[in-house]
Amino acid sequence: MVFNSLDFFIFLFIVFILYWLLFKKSVKIQNILLLVASYVFYGWWDWRFLSLILLSTTVDYFVGIMIDSNVKQSKRKQWLWISVLFNVGLLGFFKYYNFFVDSWIDMFSMFGYQIKSTWTLKVILPVGISFYTFQTMSYSFDIYYKKLKPTKDFLSFAAFVSFFPQLVAGPIERASNLLTQITNKRFFSYEQSVSGLKLILWGLFKKVVIADSLAPIVDDIFANYTNYPASTLILGVTLFSFQVYGDFSGYSDIAIGTAKLFGIELKSNFKFPNFSRNVAEYWQRWHVSLSTWFRHYVYIPLGGSRVSKLKSVRNIIIIFLVSGFWHGANWTFIFWGAFHALAFIPVFLMGRNTIYKNSVVGENSFFPSLIEIGQVLLTFSIVTFSRIFFRSESITDAFAFIKRILSNFTYEVYIHPMGYRMIDYYILIVLFILYEYRIRKDERSPFKFKSKIVRFIVYTIVILGMLLFYDSNIDRSFIYFQF
Repeated sequence: MVFNSLDFFIFLFIVFILYWLLFKKSVKIQNILLLVASYVFYGWWDWRFLSLILLSTTVDYFVGIMIDSNVKQSKRKQWLWISVLFNVGLLGFFKYYNFFVDSWIDMFSMFGYQIKSTWTLKVILPVGISFYTFQTMSYSFDIYYKKLKPTKDFLSFAAFVSFFPQLVAGPIERASNLLTQITNKRFFSYEQSVSGLKLILWGLFKKVVIADSLAPIVDDIFANYTNYPASTLILGVTLFSFQVYGDFSGYSDIAIGTAKLFGIELKSNFKFPNFSRNVAEYWQRWHVSLSTWFRHYVYIPLGGSRVSKLKSVRNIIIIFLVSGFWHGANWTFIFWGAFHALAFIPVFLMGRNTIYKNSVVGENSFFPSLIEIGQVLLTFSIVTFSRIFFRSESITDAFAFIKRILSNFTYEVYIHPMGYRMIDYYILIVLFILYEYRIRKDERSPFKFKSKIVRFIVYTIVILGMLLFYDSNIDRSFIYFQF
């Protein structure tokens, strides 16, 4: 069941009605409904993997209690390691087992030893495993660092782990935000629900009109890159930047909007990263929940920036390599992470990694300055170049893609694989960029206009755009489902 399907909206309507009309007087019954709904939502994909969520939930529930009940630091650390090893073990088996086996075989083949690939398994990657394992681990970490007391309410904790709006692709929530809301009584708010519906609409627009409409173009260019000149390859990776942004930020908007319908506020996951003025700002605005997770639970425990410059650089490299590996069991993601580390380190060494933390481009003016435009274009170009590694099927394809750009720099008019006019897509991207710049100061209010007439016009354009660009022949699953 995916957000951009009729099944989901029927499911959402039924759960919403039950939640507020029949069960509004009891938080416990509401939480049971959320838990059941979340398991149905996830089981719609493959019910067999519900056991993994339940197992992860049970382990970290009891680990949290045991960490809190032990006074000795050594015992607390032992229980924390149980949580880490268990969750990383789940990821290691389902996500990385075949990767390590294949890499081991490839390494031996380099020295002339041929090993048959008899150890590989036909392992299905459970949707969302990278997200809910990190969410449960954060709970154990927060209890260990005494930032949180464990809950004794197993049902509420299970609802926190499996909360269906953000279960399969985030945002990765911390218990201090989400669990506390689940354990407390919620009250229906018309304003909050309307705000949620607006976010859902905007998220669907980004998914259907931006991401899905660009998908056939990107797929064609990357699949046939050996047949295209440099101009087309640059077009392909540029459009992929908008595709993956529209796809993932669209999912996050729908998740946050859906949670609002149930009186729950999730953390923002995207803050207009395409307007970042350096790579550091980009990572403060892109997939915020993952960036903050690595900062709080890996970077800071390693010493963060409190240690020497050399060790801080080491910590940055570790963070980006682990982040790359988190995205997938492929060398392409490791190279992608390494590239971002190399791009981030100069910004860090110059002390410019936090200068844009509390501001946006064009902060006090309608138009950005020429310097800001140059910074944004440079940052976007760096990030877009890195997506060659992110999108390519193998590291060999990625380097061949780059080599072709550098060695075959010619221009050729690109023809849409389905025969549509490309000018329509170029206009769409330009209008999308301009609109996002208009709303860049508040990612929670995509339709914030004083005039009701203007709001009506914008709503009409958004809905008509989705009807116009909707294509039933396109795979409508979200890109980050594979992570």
